[in-house]
Amino acid sequence: MFELTPIAESDAEGKAAQAFKRIKDVLQVDEVPEIFRLMANVPIFVHDFFMNFRKCVLGDGQLHERSRLLIALAVAGQAGAQPWIQFLHQLASAKEISDQEIADAMAVASSNSMYNVLFKFRDIAGTDIFEGMPVGLRAHTFQGTSLDEPTVELINLTLSDINGCKPCTSGHVAKARDLNVPPEAIYEAIQCAATMMSGIQFLKSIGM
Repeated sequence: MFELTPIAESDAEGKAAQAFKRIKDVLQVDEVPEIFRLMANVPIFVHDFFMNFRKCVLGDGQLHERSRLLIALAVAGQAGAQPWIQFLHQLASAKEISDQEIADAMAVASSNSMYNVLFKFRDIAGTDIFEGMPVGLRAHTFQGTSLDEPTVELINLTLSDINGCKPCTSGHVAKARDLNVPPEAIYEAIQCAATMMSGIQFLKSIGM
């Protein structure tokens, strides 16, 4: 079985050493978390990843850090990436994001994925015989959580993009625009999700 061993801070050199210093400074921790020490087996990767993570997940542009963290958690939850869920949960708690909000973000993402399966099927089935048939699925979750509407739509559109559902992605982008979410914020949400998928995929590739 292919396995990687986390790189000890004392053994980090070059780009990995630079990344470790930045990670400790930005996260204000005494030790570099294991997920980054695993990435440091490829020094340029951990360097690139944390630069993206700092900007796209911890940043605060048109899209506030709070929304970014909830999106990141929703993406990690849908991927079943427990190491990332635990790590992001710690970051979210430090930002006073409640466990209920995190659970709500996970539930929104899960409900959205249900729709992705249905509408992606309709899109790629190669026939119009299913058009006009009722959706037949309940999703009051979208309106029944502690999350505000823009955050719900941003979670929906990022997961729809990841799941490759074209009609859902375009529909949620339109809904976000109706809610006056700036295009820059939508793009930042996608950058956040893309960054998380990179980190999730690396850990999955080594069996985590």
